[in-house]
Amino acid sequence: MSVIETQNLKKQYAGKYVLQGINLSIDAGQVVGYIGPNGAGKSTTIKIIAGITDEFEGEVSVFGMDVRKHALEIKQRIGYIPEQAAIYDVLTPIEYLRFIGRLYGLSEEVISKKSWELLRLFELSDKAETRMNTYSKGMKQKVLLISGLIHNPEIIFLDEPLSGLDANAVILVKEILSQLKHSGKTIFYSSHIMDVVEKISDRIVIIDKGAVVADGSFETLQQQAHKGTLENIFTSLTGGDQQNTSTAKEFIHVLNS
Repeated sequence: MSVIETQNLKKQYAGKYVLQGINLSIDAGQVVGYIGPNGAGKSTTIKIIAGITDEFEGEVSVFGMDVRKHALEIKQRIGYIPEQAAIYDVLTPIEYLRFIGRLYGLSEEVISKKSWELLRLFELSDKAETRMNTYSKGMKQKVLLISGLIHNPEIIFLDEPLSGLDANAVILVKEILSQLKHSGKTIFYSSHIMDVVEKISDRIVIIDKGAVVADGSFETLQQQAHKGTLENIFTSLTGGDQQNTSTAKEFIHVLNS
């Protein structure tokens, strides 16, 4: 059963289209890796589907509901974890998670229990009552991850969720995503870290200049592009392989000049 549908999704900024007509149909329990170069439209797509951006062309539905008309109902059932967010860093993590939990209608008991346990798992329990304006980017990102998952959402949108995390936290989040996948969650995942996308995705969608250039399982894309790794497939389909080689040579030339 499809839980996310986009039909001819377009978005423009200052008269220029950043999305050229995205058509997606994502089934419940599917893990979709959504990748593309910087500026390709990945974050814009996620914000539209998650009901954060409402000015767009085309049709988008989540759980069979129009995101223009039912954004609030949809947001109650999804989790959204961006690369950077306007976190209220004058609050402590406990205060912030209490605020988020209340927005999702969780009981005070559940909020408190989950907040302390999840902060402990991310090694933040000893700083749970310290204001987050003293936190590093990686520490704030851990709190964002918890806040996006604390209500146990049915669909999880992740936009570069590993940004700023230390090596141990990256390994932990990778395993969490694998466990979420095995529990049947629908995951829409955007990242530049190709090995994670390759590892957890049932399906990989590659976009370039606001248009889908490939859509299928890793094995299918491998066969189509005649390339080994996802990174090689990505650079081949987005024209990055020749450009990267040329740029690298020019870089070395400048260094040696």
